[in-house]
Amino acid sequence: MSGVRYPDGWRVELLTKSHNRTRFQSGQDEVDAWLKKRAFQSQKKHLSSTKVLLDSENHIVGYYTLATSQVDFSDLPVEVAKSLPNRQLPVAVLAWLGVDQSFQGRGIGKRLLATALKDCYDAAETFAFIAVILDCVDAPSKAFYQHFDFAELLGYPMRLYLPFKSLEKLAQG
Repeated sequence: MSGVRYPDGWRVELLTKSHNRTRFQSGQDEVDAWLKKRAFQSQKKHLSSTKVLLDSENHIVGYYTLATSQVDFSDLPVEVAKSLPNRQLPVAVLAWLGVDQSFQGRGIGKRLLATALKDCYDAAETFAFIAVILDCVDAPSKAFYQHFDFAELLGYPMRLYLPFKSLEKLAQG
């Protein structure tokens, strides 16, 4: 997870108003609409944080959005919940992740996910959480995340989680 490499001249940075979001097309309307219409406003309100991957010509190749939330103790699998208090528990949320269609099939999504998880891991030094949670927009995205050890949350077939211990293992190699 550490040392994620992108092509020379590419960089990940916090979304700003000056980034041209109009050209971005992932092939998923919800993913595109979030970046184009709501990501910056949500960030200004401190509800989430969106980072964009820019190519050497400053085009948005992909993006991810992180936030925080809580999950109810009773929604967790027994093996995760057994040592935790019976209450609402803090989680990091991978709210959105998208790659422009013209860059799909090159491992960019995998690298963006690794970058997002590294951001989560680094944030854990300041803000504690028990897992990274995400909601899948469709079955192919669910399969993508499950390939990286995200598991289904009980009773929520499209909500996946990665326990902090698994995140820690990924971060430490």
